[in-house]
Amino acid sequence: MPASSPASTPTLRFAPAILFLSQSADAVARSLQGERLSLDAARPLRDDVSTDEITPLPILTHYDDKLGRHPYTGFRAGAATPIGADAIRNRGVEVVVAGKRYGKGSSREHSPAAEKLAGVRLVIAESFERIYRQNADNIGLFTSTDFGLVDRIQAGEAIALDELVAGRDALAAAILRSGGLLRFGQRFMQDISAAPAAESPNPRTLFEKIVARHALATALTEAHPAAGDGAFVRADWRFIHEYYTGMAAHMLHAAFGRPLRLHEPGSIIVFEDHTSYVEESPAHVRGGLVPNVHHMVEAQRDFAAAYALRMHRTLNEAEAVSDDGSNVAGISHAMVAEHYALPGQLVVGTDSHTPHSGALGCVAFGVGTTDMANAFVTGAVRLTVPQSLRIVLDGRVPAGVTAKDIVLHLLALPFIRSGGGVGRVFEFCGEAVAALSTDERATLTNMTAELGGFTGIVAPDGETVRFLRERRGIDFALEPWMRSDEGAEYVRTLRVDCAAVPPMVARPGDPGNGLPLAQVEAPVRIDIAYGGSCTAGKREDFDHYHAVLRWAADRGLKVGPDVQLYLQFGTTAVRDHCIAQGYMAAFEAVGARLLQPSCGACGNCGPGGSIAAGQVTVSAINRNFPGRGGPGQVWLASPPTVAASAIAGELVSFETLQQRHA
Repeated sequence: MPASSPASTPTLRFAPAILFLSQSADAVARSLQGERLSLDAARPLRDDVSTDEITPLPILTHYDDKLGRHPYTGFRAGAATPIGADAIRNRGVEVVVAGKRYGKGSSREHSPAAEKLAGVRLVIAESFERIYRQNADNIGLFTSTDFGLVDRIQAGEAIALDELVAGRDALAAAILRSGGLLRFGQRFMQDISAAPAAESPNPRTLFEKIVARHALATALTEAHPAAGDGAFVRADWRFIHEYYTGMAAHMLHAAFGRPLRLHEPGSIIVFEDHTSYVEESPAHVRGGLVPNVHHMVEAQRDFAAAYALRMHRTLNEAEAVSDDGSNVAGISHAMVAEHYALPGQLVVGTDSHTPHSGALGCVAFGVGTTDMANAFVTGAVRLTVPQSLRIVLDGRVPAGVTAKDIVLHLLALPFIRSGGGVGRVFEFCGEAVAALSTDERATLTNMTAELGGFTGIVAPDGETVRFLRERRGIDFALEPWMRSDEGAEYVRTLRVDCAAVPPMVARPGDPGNGLPLAQVEAPVRIDIAYGGSCTAGKREDFDHYHAVLRWAADRGLKVGPDVQLYLQFGTTAVRDHCIAQGYMAAFEAVGARLLQPSCGACGNCGPGGSIAAGQVTVSAINRNFPGRGGPGQVWLASPPTVAASAIAGELVSFETLQQRHA
């Protein structure tokens, strides 16, 4: 409990029972059994602990105190999952220690919420992913990179609050001192105003220009913040989906009562896109969680109806049979790019892949539940102003190579693997980007989440105008300011010769485990091939699937006898495109199962996930963290590689498949 030092500086004292998230399952078990390990004895610590491991997807059906039973139940130490339900509460753990890039992956606020509800008050790690740390701030969970605290806490020393917020920007510190964002908002966000537009005498990036045009002034934040400062901005669009809405509604009604006064509800979009196939999700069915999911979905529908919010709902296969074509739905971030986002706008969503829309030249980034709840009632969205990286993609992209291959190449670079992109803006430019379609650009910006970035952005150009005209019927006029200025400041420039990028894959366990497909030494037999997700369920992705599968069908080839191929449309527009182009005949001829637009195997919430540890999947999704796609092993690959591998029954490129059947 807080106390006061002689100097009246608030201090906190923590229970000495520290959980070390070690690479050794034995060390984890010993610390849970009550042995007081030293930091050295617990090393090496696990790096890259993902939110999928802190709170596996089935746990997300809880949005109340039940979350506190489950933190770290997906945590892997080698091949073991040593932390069971209630282990943290039963041990009385208040401090957790881990390695680099803690909280990778999903923007789910359920992870820090589960930790806090279990009794955890402080997480110490070498570095944190941006969304995880902001979510922790927002609920009053302390995070620190100071490993010197470990011995002091074990010795029973009280720690000054100033030390726990040391190195954080002033806004983050103020939020933590207030006990979280909603309490902070009640004190300091009653008087919010749009900042007057201000021209800068210095060259600026496109990201900086858009943020400046959306800046808000509050009692404790500057109207025109610099990199590293905490700030609030106005969003043109705010969107949420069913895994977050119930939690957001619960906390808002608890804090402010009913009914709420939502800020500009016309700019709020609600998506039901993760649960269409929950009855076929092994993780949910085996865990008896399907009723929980239905309750969660109803909570979202009730909230949307109560406040007359715009809602898109994906239909399941049975419902789709009777659809007259009027239902427009799909994966939330793909839908926002198809229907809402425009160049120069600012978009926030409760999903780490919200940067998808950055392909259109807007600033789009993911936030957690509390951030979105606060934005619902205040209109203000919190961010810590990031630095920018300039990613210059030179050269002509070879035939058979896609934007997914380029991202897997970037993910394997030592600078990115070491966390060099964490929390930064990825501005993609160069000859190769100029030649990419908007769908392919969206793969780059979407997977900024895996790169660790705050967001990804591509300056709008003639291709953007074409996309808006042909896909959305909008005649959009680009404005001169919609580009980065010559001489704008970047913390680093990375150059990639795309002409030298081959078909890539990522080994199971992490998207950063990338290598050229040709360098995979032993044949990799596959059981499942999955094409879909926000990353790889777009029109152009399906053009790639079709090119391979039409070629196969014309030669009488089918999906391997021991392989299941799933193709899942990202949106109804993508499905309708495939029907109009006549793609369905080839898909059906080779034996693919076609799935309605929705999230699915990517989030372990539908067909295409593994059900046994020995199964091997090749997938076009964005993440292959342990357990995310089921208990088996997941290789990441591009759409053409996924389709070719399904026909071959093993991991191969389309070029190799063609050579085998020449």
